Amino acid sequence: MTVYFIGAGPGAADLITVRGARTLAACQVCLYAGSLVPRELLAECPPDARLVDTAQLNLDEITAEVISAHEAGHDVARLHSGDPSVFSAVAEQMRRLDAASVPYEVVPGVPAFAAAAAALKRELTVPTVGQTVILTRIAQQATAMPEGEDLATLGRSGALLVLHLAARYADRVVEELLPHYGADCPAAVVAMASRPDELVLRGTLEDIADQVKAAGIVRTAVIIVGRTLGAEQFRDSHLYSAERDRHVC
Repeated sequence: MTVYFIGAGPGAADLITVRGARTLAACQVCLYAGSLVPRELLAECPPDARLVDTAQLNLDEITAEVISAHEAGHDVARLHSGDPSVFSAVAEQMRRLDAASVPYEVVPGVPAFAAAAAALKRELTVPTVGQTVILTRIAQQATAMPEGEDLATLGRSGALLVLHLAARYADRVVEELLPHYGADCPAAVVAMASRPDELVLRGTLEDIADQVKAAGIVRTAVIIVGRTLGAEQFRDSHLYSAERDRHVC
């Protein structure tokens, strides 16, 4: 028996990967976060599959469900929104499964920041403007950030910042980034990325917090801040340049 941590994608049911959908269709048990994973995906499960909404379960209860399935010889699909590699809380689940000698695999998914960039119709890395993307969050009613990963420190890099779980605290984000990026720095918020109720806000650090409050956005959103969002005049990438020697491997 194997547990498969499957990235369900950012919200739209058809943004799960082919591998993810095929794996889901082969598992007798599916654990999913009902508040985040589209219910349409559950139609991919076998008709007689055991479906468990983990939205109200703690880590011990989730682990118990997995171990019970393991003992019964059933494959388990553990559906997580976005991609399991970032802000998914799979690390502590994997640690528990390692201790219980339960095997598992990871099936990657489309992350929320990629869906947000698609909604904005923007490449997040632009030649000569910005080549670094920092994925982060802020500490509020959650686990404290490690030393040196506060916004004031990260902001000194000038890199494009993508903040998860921060829409409720947009005022604080703006306050901490203004000294490093300036009031005119492009900023955007994408809520419910890829879903029918997707909402896109575009502005600058000067006005984006007011837009967020006016729109009533408090969750399921990413905040993006950086100069590449507004880049228009920049060099073409060397990748397709006529000057590039295409005979060099």
